[in-house]
Formats: sequence, structure tokens, C-alpha cells
Amino acid sequence: MSELITAELVDLDLSAETKDAAARSLAERMAASGRVTDLEGFLADVAAREAQMPTGLDGGIGIPHCRSTHVTEPTLAFGRSASGIDFGAPDGPADLIFLIAAPAGGDADHLSILSTLARHLMDGEFTGALRSATEPGRAASLIRGDAPEAGAAEATGADATGADEAGAGEAAEEPTTAAAEATPPAAPEPSTPAAAEPTAAAAEPTPPEPAAQPAVPFRIVAITSCPTGIAHTYMAAESLEKAGTAAGVEVFVETQGSAGFKRLDPQLVADADGVIFAHDVEVRDKERFAGKPIVDVGVKAGINRPAELIAEVRQKAARGEVSAPARPTAPMDKGAGATDSYATRLRKWLMTGVSYMVPFVAAGGLLIALAFAIGGYTINKAPSVADHFVWTEATSWAALLFQIGGVAFGFLVPVLAGFIAYGMADRPGLVPGFVGGAIALTINAGFLGGLIAGLIAGAVVMAIQRVTIPPVLRGIMPVVVIPLISSVIVGFLMFLVVGKPVAALQKGLTDWLSGLSGANAIILGAILGLMMCFDLGGPLNKVAYAFAVGGLANPNEGSLKVMAAVMAAGMVPPLAMALATTVRGRLFTKAERENGKAAWVLGASFITEGAIPFAAADPLRVIPSAMAGGAVTGALSMAFGCTLRAPHGGIFVVPLIGQPLLYLLAIAIGTCVSTALVILLKGLRGASAGSPADTSASDASGVTVAA
Repeated sequence: MSELITAELVDLDLSAETKDAAARSLAERMAASGRVTDLEGFLADVAAREAQMPTGLDGGIGIPHCRSTHVTEPTLAFGRSASGIDFGAPDGPADLIFLIAAPAGGDADHLSILSTLARHLMDGEFTGALRSATEPGRAASLIRGDAPEAGAAEATGADATGADEAGAGEAAEEPTTAAAEATPPAAPEPSTPAAAEPTAAAAEPTPPEPAAQPAVPFRIVAITSCPTGIAHTYMAAESLEKAGTAAGVEVFVETQGSAGFKRLDPQLVADADGVIFAHDVEVRDKERFAGKPIVDVGVKAGINRPAELIAEVRQKAARGEVSAPARPTAPMDKGAGATDSYATRLRKWLMTGVSYMVPFVAAGGLLIALAFAIGGYTINKAPSVADHFVWTEATSWAALLFQIGGVAFGFLVPVLAGFIAYGMADRPGLVPGFVGGAIALTINAGFLGGLIAGLIAGAVVMAIQRVTIPPVLRGIMPVVVIPLISSVIVGFLMFLVVGKPVAALQKGLTDWLSGLSGANAIILGAILGLMMCFDLGGPLNKVAYAFAVGGLANPNEGSLKVMAAVMAAGMVPPLAMALATTVRGRLFTKAERENGKAAWVLGASFITEGAIPFAAADPLRVIPSAMAGGAVTGALSMAFGCTLRAPHGGIFVVPLIGQPLLYLLAIAIGTCVSTALVILLKGLRGASAGSPADTSASDASGVTVAA
């Protein structure tokens, strides 16, 4: 592993005037040293992190940072600006710029070094030494924490002296502080006049007075965290600890950073007098701190005004203000950011339901499709196999498969609704969610009814959980009270309020799909193709897929065409990347060419996620290319009138497809469109990066061609 920072990554005369220009200048040094594989992709990640929250700090410091798939190893670049650059700090421009780059799966040891740097940034002597450094090597050595060599100390005089004085000061201060904390205050000695005055009482022996007990200091536990968990997390911790020492308060901090986190001792939390949350992502295991005075702020408040936060939590403790008992965190909210919008949370809840529904879709849908293939399209009229089954007849086996698949398919809407509610309110949401989903089937509200039932069930349970309950009743709440009350409310709303309008809407949607033809069908196919290829298995992809699967519950000509278009478009991205790496392998890294081999099978199996490694490495070229091919395939599938009864399977269910040859042709055309576009865009990038010889050299080394 290379050193975190070297002299080549230091610019003591940074001439950039904006934060974007500064980040680019420092990132170019990282790219030149082979630590960043895609400059533009990395800068996009830096900009995305900067958009979440400015990275300027008081004291003239800017710390743009991010975790990125375009970073090969944890790296830090340092720039010093004479004129200062605005990074959004309250006290003005920054002259010390640290660009911190960590890989997507950052190495814990190096992330620990980054946290140490973040703490050092709160030390004025450290930043002063960086401002006076005259050599890049000296600045890199200071940041790494290396002991200065003799030659370096003689050459840089003031820098070395300042560093030595800083170290001496810290060494002298720590034992003093430790001694002060370890030694209790001595009991007051009697004054000399009182001791010298001869009195009868003094002559008599008196029992010794007990020594005064040291006062127990106010104790605070704190959590600090930021979106990337690299810099602000540890700077806030250092700031709170220093402010606590100054105020005579014990502060114990749990840093929930990129390198993971070590939980505070449970006894320490139990004994704490107050809690400070300085965070921009959700505090993990937050329920540990329930019932204590809590101050909840953003991470920058922990850096900029720690003394105020400590004073505030002491005031809350004095007034007896405590937080409510902890409410269980829903599974899809446990990793949610503090700034997540309602739309973001809604998407996660819906994705929970869809993810649990998909296995039922695959099992039931494929069984039904196989039944049609074996027994023909009249197999749905076969009698129950429980009453009539002939072991030697193929139609009996086909009927068995159809009826098993039908039972599995019957769980689609209840499972969808139940696990949407589960994503919102954890296990208490399951019962009303399943009940609401089953009612949606009963009143023919279908897939849309299941969505709404799940959201209603989750919202009802969340509302009930917010009601203050006497401690004696809390044990029966999740198993008796919540299921009972929430099921009644959800059932009432689904049967008598929202169910019938939703059922009417579902019927209208079904009739519309059945009547699709001509230009309308082609436009819908193109839109579904774009959705399937936009995020390659993400939320938009799942919405399009769930829309298609919902139509299979009550199949008709229109819904079967939709299912065919969705699966065809979803196969295009991985097949196109596989073909592109075969046709023009020199435009791809060695790792991408290996991924291309696997993408053939993934694409043929309708696993759109097979294109994710390519999109992650070069999203601006891969995703638009994939979307174009997917739109063409979806439109052609609809235009050709292709139908599909199986919800999954790729080319392996071609015998179950209506117009199979035209279906394969649509996939082939879309794949060629995407392949041609991605080769064209990557070829233009290679031409702008340098000569063909340069491109070949880059490819041979396994590094993506320069962005």
C-alpha cells in the first residue's frame, strides 16, 4: 500500500480561485500518480458530496472529500492558497485545502489515519506548521505524522522548531491534565491561628473529620457522524472533547465513521447525564440513549460551537427534560440519512415490498408459464388436481404446475402490501399490511390496491406507536393491541373508503392496456425501455418491472405485451456491454473485459444488474447508451406484438413468447444500438485523451482510458 500522501500530492502554491478548480487541480495530481482512474467521475463524486453540505471549516480550512469507485487507494492531496478559496466556512475563505479520496470499500487502517488528520486539523500548532512549510516533502511529512529528519529540521528551521515546540507542549500538557483528573482535591488544612490558640476544647482529643469527597463531574456521551464518515465525524469529536475539558465536563464520543464504529460501553451510556448527537446521517442504535436529555444537531455544529452544545445539554438536564422512550426503527429507515426527504423514504418503503414480492413472482409466474407450455392455453380450465389427477397424463402435470403457480401468484398483492408496511413500521406492520393486501384482492383493487393498503397499514401502525403507553401495557402492544386496532382501521378504509375508487382505477388501467395498439403501444414500450435501463436494477427499473408483473395477475393481450417489452429491454444493457467488450476490447479495462464475459450470461438471463460495473466506472457514457438501446427494444417489441406470460427467464423462456423470432430480433437491434453508442462515446473520449499509442498503453496497464 502506498503512503497516504507524498510530495507529489502537495501544492504549496495552489492558484485556483474556486473550490471546483481547487478540487480539479488536486485531483489531477492524484490521477497523475495513478490513484484516481477516472478524473471526471471522481470530480462528480466530490461535487455530489459538496452539494450535501459545504466542507469549509473555521480557521481557514477546506476539506473536500468523498468515497468513490474511481479511487484505487486511500489518498490525500494538500494545497495551500495565498488568496484563499471559498468553501462555505462561516469565517471566510480557506487557505489550507485537503482533498481526501477513499475507495468505495475504504481500507480501515487508512481511514483511521484520515480520522487522525481530521483531529489534528483542530490543533492550531499543526495548521500553523503547514502554513509556514516551505517544501512539499515537509508538508507531506507533517500530514503523515512522520518524525522530522535531522536534515529536514536544519533545512526548514522555523518549521521544525514549531513542530518540536508543539510536541513538547502536548507532551507537557497531557501528564498535567491526567494528574489533575486522577488526584482528588485535598481536604482543607486548619489555619495557623486556629491551630495555635490554646483552648480547653483543643486540648481534648476530637475524632478526625472525613475527607471531602470529590464532586462527580457532569458526564456527556456523544455521537458524531457525517455522510462519508471521514473528516467531519472526527473533527466534531475532537472539538467536543476539547470543549468538555475546558468546561470541566467528561465527554465520551462514539464516532460512527467509515471505518465502522465501536459502541460506547453500555454502563457508560447508562451513567451519562446527557447526550449530544452531532450528525448528518441517522444515528445507529439510537434507542440506547432513550430517556436522557438529548441535544440533536448537525455535525458542523459539533465542530463550530461545542461549548454551546455542552451548555445546552446541561441546561436540559437541570430542567429535567428527557427524550421519549425509543420506538423501533423500521428496517428500511435504519440506514436513512437525517436529511432524507419523504420521497426518498417512500421509495425505500415501496422497494421493500417489491423486493419481497419478486421471489413469489418468479416462482409463480414461471410455473404458470410452464403449465401453458405443456398443457396449452386451456389448462386454466382444468379441474382441481386434488379431485382429479392422472399420473400418466401430461395435462394433469400441467394442471398441477398451473395450480401451484396460481397459489404462489395469489400471494403477490398481500406480500407487497405486508412488506411495504414492514418497511415503514417493522414487524407490527405485517398483520395490517397482509390484511389490507388480501382485501385489495377481494375487491379487485389489484396491484394498485396493494400499494395503497401497504402505505395505509404502515402509516396507521406508525401513528399508534407514537401514542404514549403505560409501561404495564407495552408488553402486549406488538402482539395484541397494534395488530387488532391497525387491522380494523385498515380494513375499514380498504372496504369502505379507498378500495372502490382504487378498484375502478385498476379496471381502467387494465382496459387501457388491453386496448393499446399502434403508436400508443410503441410509445409505452419506449418509455418502459428507458425506465428499465436508467438505473439498471434500481428503483425506476423496479417500478417498470412491478407495473408489468401487476398485469400478469389478470392477464390480457395488453398486459402480456407490456411484460414482453419490459423483459426484452432489461436484457439489453448487459448484452450490449458484453458485445462492446468483445468488439472493441481496447476501450475497456482488463477487469471490464472479464465482466463482459459474465455479462453475456447475465443479459441472456434477464439480469439487468450485469451492466452495473460498467455504469459505475463510466456512467455518463454507459447509461445513455443503455437507455437508447432499451427504448428501441421496448418500442419494437410492442410494435411486433410480442407477448410474454413468464415474468422472468430471459431467452430461456422463448418458447413461451408470442412472436419469438421477432422478439429476439428486437433484442438484437436494441443491443446493437447500445453497443454502437457506447463504442462511439468511449472512442471520442480516447481520442481526446491522447494518441492511439497512449490509449493502448493505458489499456495494457489495466487503467480506464483517461476521461
